[in-house]
Amino acid sequence: MTNMHQRSFQRSFHSASLGTRGRASSKKMFLVTGAKRTADSGRGNERRSIYQRFREVDLLDKKKTVTALKPGEDRAILLGLGMILCSVMMYFVLGITILRSYADSVWTEESVCVVLNSSVTADVNCSYNCGSDCWRVSKYPCLQVYVSVNNTGRVSRLSHNEDTQDTGSECFYMPRCQKDSVAMHAAIRNISERLRTRRLIPCYYDPSEQQEAVLLTRLYDHAAVVHALLWPSCMLAGGALIIVMVRLTQYLSRLCEEIGKIKR
Repeated sequence: MTNMHQRSFQRSFHSASLGTRGRASSKKMFLVTGAKRTADSGRGNERRSIYQRFREVDLLDKKKTVTALKPGEDRAILLGLGMILCSVMMYFVLGITILRSYADSVWTEESVCVVLNSSVTADVNCSYNCGSDCWRVSKYPCLQVYVSVNNTGRVSRLSHNEDTQDTGSECFYMPRCQKDSVAMHAAIRNISERLRTRRLIPCYYDPSEQQEAVLLTRLYDHAAVVHALLWPSCMLAGGALIIVMVRLTQYLSRLCEEIGKIKR
């Protein structure tokens, strides 16, 4: 009996020791896993904080670029609008000067004229400015030129341009009045000799025959009108192109932001 009691006591003691050892090992395992979990959670928090920092820096950079782009876009749009406004003003100025003179001119048909006669008829008085409230009289020779228009076959008086015809003078050319009348006489003689030597000259006439005189040159022909309208047209196209490019850039940036939000 005593042996049996001893054996049972040893078994119970052994089981109790095993239970205490198991409890101790389980406590150790719990502490180790808890420490690992806390370490892992700390590392995850650190990774998240680093990611958030980079994310905040990225967002700040994007905000900086957006705030930097907005004033540039506004300036570009203002530049385009200014160019368009300047081109419209240039169109207005050209419309009341060059285009109006070109449209009012009746000498629209070009032909070849044969010089029939070129002679100085008389001296014409003119006045020139010699200072403030000072005008003096000078003289220049009146050159009259008669030509035959090949397209119509009629004989007409030749004038230099529309301004000479509008003054109502019968002279071919009206030089700028100056004190030296000898220089004006020399210039008129030089023109007369050139017309005599050339004989055939290009000229412009009125197809409706309302104006009998023909012109040697026009103040504003097709080339002059096209050249005058070229620069405001280029400015208008440039301003419109700037505005369109800015709007296209804004649309593409918004589209990229929407695509980025969808992917997230």
